[in-house]
Order: sequence, then C-alpha cells, then structure tokens
Amino acid sequence: MRVDLFDFELPQENIALRPARPRDSARLLGVGPEGPFRDLTVLDLPSLLNPGDVLVFNDTRVIPAQLEGERPGANGGEGARIGATLHKRIDLRRWQAFVRNAKRLREGDEIRFGAGVNAFAESRLGDGSWTLFFPGEEPVEVLLERAGQMPLPPYIAGKRPTDAQDREDYQTMFAAKDGAVAAPTAALHFTPRLMEAIAARGICTETLTLHVGAGTFLPVKADDTQDHQMHAEWGTLDAASADRLNAARAAGHRVIAVGTTSLRLLESAAGEDRVIRPFEGDTSIFITPGYTFRAIDGLMTNFHLPKSTLFMLVSALMGLDRMQAAYAHAIAQGYRFYSYGDSSLLLP
Repeated sequence: MRVDLFDFELPQENIALRPARPRDSARLLGVGPEGPFRDLTVLDLPSLLNPGDVLVFNDTRVIPAQLEGERPGANGGEGARIGATLHKRIDLRRWQAFVRNAKRLREGDEIRFGAGVNAFAESRLGDGSWTLFFPGEEPVEVLLERAGQMPLPPYIAGKRPTDAQDREDYQTMFAAKDGAVAAPTAALHFTPRLMEAIAARGICTETLTLHVGAGTFLPVKADDTQDHQMHAEWGTLDAASADRLNAARAAGHRVIAVGTTSLRLLESAAGEDRVIRPFEGDTSIFITPGYTFRAIDGLMTNFHLPKSTLFMLVSALMGLDRMQAAYAHAIAQGYRFYSYGDSSLLLP
C-alpha cells in the first residue's frame, strides 16, 4: 500500500509534552467498527470490558539509554560530540545504537560519555547504526544508570530537555525487566486504583515482555509499505500465560492487548490456527491493512504519528477509513497525542 495513504495533519498543540496527572485521568476514545465515537476517560475502561476478558501488559522496563559524549581528538586535536541511543542488546557488553554525528566516527574510536563510562565503536551496520562495545566488569545497565538519560521520543525531546521527572513519568507501573529504550506507552495510564477496579469487574490480566527499540520511532521512508524494513525487537511469552490466554478465548472471552508492543508479540506467538504458543526471540512483524489477526480481539493504544508503522497497525485492525475518521475526531476534540498523550480503545 502507498505510505501516503496513512498521512494526516496534526496540529503541534495536540502533542503532549507531559502526561496527565493522575495518570488514569487521561481521556479515552472508544472506537467500535461503526457508529459514533465515545469520549471517555481511562477510568471508564473497566465498564467497557466484560468479566473474563483479559488485558495483556508489557512488563519491559525503560533503561536510560540516551548517551551524550565525545570522541577525543587524535594527538590532542579537536574531538567531536557524539550522541548514542542504544536500541538493542547484542550480548553482555555490546549494544546496537543509533549514533548522532556518526560521520565523525570511525571503527575503533573511543567515545567518552562521562561518569567513567566509555565505549568503543566496533562496526557500522548496514542500516547505519553502530555496534558499541562497553569495556569493564560492571553490567552495561549499571553504567547507563550513571551516565544515561531517559530516551524520550524525538517529538518530545525536540521541544524540551529531558529531566528528572521523566525517570518516573516514562515508566509504567508494570516495569520489571530491563531492556526497553521506549516505553510501552498505553500502559502509562494504569494506576493501582484502576487495577483494583479492573479486578473488581472480574477482568483478568497477563504480562509478557517485549523490549521496545528506538526503531519504533523511525519514519517510514519508503513510498510503499512492502519496501519498509522493520527493526527486530526481543520478546518472550511463557507457556503458562499462553495457556491461560487460549483458555480465555476458548471460553468466549476477549484478549485485549494494552499497547501495540503487546499486540505485536501476541501476534508473533500465534499460529494460523489462532493458537497462542510460548515465544522467545526476535520479532520484526509488520502489520498493515489486509493482515488477519490471530491472537487479539481489541487494543488499547495511544495516538500515533502520521505515516508510522503504528498508525498502519491500527488501520489494519479497524480499517483505514475508520481510523482516519477517529483521528480527525480526536484532533477536533483536543485529544493529546503520542507517548504522553491520551488513549483509545479499539474494538473491531
């Protein structure tokens, strides 16, 4: 499909730079297959689901993967400022990274990030990213806590600096397993009181892990969706959770993914027979209109970028015309977009 079919105009004032407070006070747009849209709040979510339905959360934890440093100059000469965003672990000491000012970097160069943290540029990869090697004994995650910043999306970071509040704001209440460089933002809206209301309604919950990479923010540069290459992200779903999800669907209940990251891993774990199986490994699944969903019956998600792979995903779930109409309604009604913005519940 042509990528420009997924374009729309978004006023800058609709881009959220801070989350709603409290988190569960954010607005929620209810979107069904037809009929009027419903202007609600996240606290209304339990009343929109049925007892026995299952919400599936991503328990990945965002690491402070944004690094700013310097490549020292040779023989005391002028150095170069280098920015790096780690986006995928290769092994214990190596990470794949997008590098700013990469034209000033050569294989073997040292980058000093401050706080005693340095790395070596090992190799440039085919997509323009770099493999960075962090020497020493301390885990890389410990080094990042010392020298890194939260990797806010470019549409926020370009408008204001990252600060201490983002360390809390850009983390979900489910965050448990280090490895993401972007938050599974649909789950940012959940609070203990909302979870209590969900449990009281008889709605079930499951967790999986997908370590979200910075590739989620990369623009689609191809003119046609079939020419776009997705970045791989690592995830896992255990056998017990898969069994419970299959049992819920067999009993007539719905599986609702909280966020596109949960959805993408569930769909990666499901076969053509619509059975969800245990999963561990990389997924680069790219969901566009025409895709047949196998694992999920609905999606709670924030509002996405024009011409992004995530707007293509929601259009695959609900239909492109329906999502264009929903987004036009959201813009007209002043909904807040993107990572710190409002949410939607999509029930095809």
